[in-house]
Amino acid sequence: MIQPSILKRQRILLFILIVLIFLTIFIGMGLGYSSISYNRLFPILFGQGTFKEEFILFSIRLPRIIITLLAGMALALSGAILQGITRNDLADPGIIGINSGAGVAIAVFFLFFPIDAGSFVYLLPAVAFIGALITACFIYFFSYNKKVGLQPVRLVLIGVGFSTALSGAMIVLISSAEREKVDFIAKWLAGNIWGTDWPFISALLPWLIILIPYTLYKANRLNLLGLNEPVAIGVGLSIEKERIVLLLTAVALAAAAVSVTGGITFIGLMAPHIAKALVGPRNQLFIPLAILIGGWLLLFADTIGRNLVEPDGISAGIMVALIGAPYFMYLLLKK
Repeated sequence: MIQPSILKRQRILLFILIVLIFLTIFIGMGLGYSSISYNRLFPILFGQGTFKEEFILFSIRLPRIIITLLAGMALALSGAILQGITRNDLADPGIIGINSGAGVAIAVFFLFFPIDAGSFVYLLPAVAFIGALITACFIYFFSYNKKVGLQPVRLVLIGVGFSTALSGAMIVLISSAEREKVDFIAKWLAGNIWGTDWPFISALLPWLIILIPYTLYKANRLNLLGLNEPVAIGVGLSIEKERIVLLLTAVALAAAAVSVTGGITFIGLMAPHIAKALVGPRNQLFIPLAILIGGWLLLFADTIGRNLVEPDGISAGIMVALIGAPYFMYLLLKK
């Protein structure tokens, strides 16, 4: 039984976060290399702007804002799932190497396969998923012990090792590539939001529409997986089956996000932690908050980053890392 006071707090926080997201979107629509007056935003949205204003808003600003928001949500949910199934508060798709696996797959696809412009957008999440899944399988295999099951600390350490090794593999891959392709992969590694067009939204959105409700449906299973294994087995939970299904969900979310945003870390680490601090560790309560916090964090980081230095700004991945790295060290020392 969830206390009514906690449910009320969750609803208030959800409302505050939604307002914060819309406020950040409104501010972000006006800021940029070619600024738009805020009193012109609503007329432009309703089709009363000039060609230049409509082009800036609908072809450049809005797609990037929506992609950033959706990717942040996906990364936050992926991190929440990984922390639940591993019982490790330091788990994050970027830190434990899943993002790097997706990145290597994208690099191989981009460098060595003929790319058809029409299908490129929709193939990227699938390619990233394959790379991330292979990486996740290796990490899970090396972290699992038949006697004690999955070892949470070992998983993070092996994941960090895989992340470093795959980053090295990425450098080897691009060392003899064409300059234009190298520039693209370098921006991807820095966490540059590059998929800033409407087709990328239609490629990312279905993953979220399916996997967010599915994860909320599995929230109680995640609660049980967070307990020790004898208790979970005692209530009839098939631990390995649930872990594998939820791991696939986390991998799919992370891969879909980074396929269009680049190698962004720490969102999946910070958002669940902040949400748990606000409403407690029950997945039914904190996951909806974590999703909105993750979306807002990445949106806020990108809005600040792209307006700090003109014309290209600073990559969202770098801005998030400036916040997330100290937070990661704090959690590491605390745990």
